[in-house]
Amino acid sequence: MARSRRKIREQANCFLPYLACCYFVQIPYTVCQRTSKVAKMSVDWVGYGYAALVTSGGIMGYVKAGSVPSLAAGLLFGGMSGFGAYRVSQNPKDIWVSLAASGTLAGVMGMRFFKSRKFMPAGLMAAASILMVGKLGVDMLQKPHQS
Repeated sequence: MARSRRKIREQANCFLPYLACCYFVQIPYTVCQRTSKVAKMSVDWVGYGYAALVTSGGIMGYVKAGSVPSLAAGLLFGGMSGFGAYRVSQNPKDIWVSLAASGTLAGVMGMRFFKSRKFMPAGLMAAASILMVGKLGVDMLQKPHQS
C-alpha cells in the first residue's frame, strides 16, 4: 500500500502543480519534489457557508416577496462573500473582501433590524454578519501556525 501510494505521489509530482498533487493524493501536508514547497490546504468553510446563507437569503426574498433588490443584493454580497472565502482559503491573512462584504451587511441589516424589530430576515443576517466580522477579526489576530 505504501509503495503504490509513493508511486502515485511521484507521478502526480511530475504532471500536476503542487497543490493539485496534494489534493488528488489526499495528503494534507506534503513536500512536492519539483517545487520543494510545503502545500497546506485550508478551506474557509465558515466563509463559504456564510456566502451560501447570504445568497440563499436573496433568492428566498425574491421567491417569497418578488423582491428584485433582495435578489440583486443577495447575489452581489453572496458572490463577494464567496470570493472572499476563496481568498481567505488561499491566504489566511487576506480578509479584506470578506470583511467588506460582511461589515457592510452587518451595518445595513443591523439598521433594518433596529427599525423593524423583526428577526427575519434582517436580524438573522445582521447576527450572521456580526459573527462573521468577529470570526475574521479573531483569525487576523491569531499568530500564524509554525510548520
